[in-house]
Amino acid sequence: MPITKSNIVADLTNLSLSASDIPPVNQLSAVFNLHKNNLKKVIQKLKIVDRRLLDETVHRMHEEAFGFFECSSCGNCCKSISPGISRIDVDHIAKQLKIRPSEVVTRYMVMDEDGDYVFNVQPCPFINTDNHCSIYSCRPKACKEYPHTDRQKFHQILDLSYHNAGVCPVVFAILKKISTVMLQK
Repeated sequence: MPITKSNIVADLTNLSLSASDIPPVNQLSAVFNLHKNNLKKVIQKLKIVDRRLLDETVHRMHEEAFGFFECSSCGNCCKSISPGISRIDVDHIAKQLKIRPSEVVTRYMVMDEDGDYVFNVQPCPFINTDNHCSIYSCRPKACKEYPHTDRQKFHQILDLSYHNAGVCPVVFAILKKISTVMLQK
């Protein structure tokens, strides 16, 4: 069968995730390293896919994945990356902790090379041993939005999503599943 745009549309439209597509957290690093070259190729191919179709596909798989995957069973993002933290985030955290914003910055943050606040330690100073966030109701915006697979204009963060696939089992599963279509084409 010849490869056509309609084949890609039909194939992406029919993709779905199951719990077995999501690798166990303790295997994610090895699985990511095994597939990273193919994932890079997929990211490049996705840059020319219809943007609406890409959003629909990724958003649908996001909803499926988070129907059976619980972030607190993982916590990898909180343990290995630090979000950018806005001034508004600092103010919300300060209010929750009942301390001054300047104290939040002094105790918990540093400024990175881009001039953004980030947490001064990893894992996040607010993650508990059970992977729950002690400031969940006022967590930074970047934490609320992670892993960004429900974001509009997903095409704008394809390169970031490649990196997130090494951190988040759901992002890995979505990109790996998409690769089953895109690497055939």
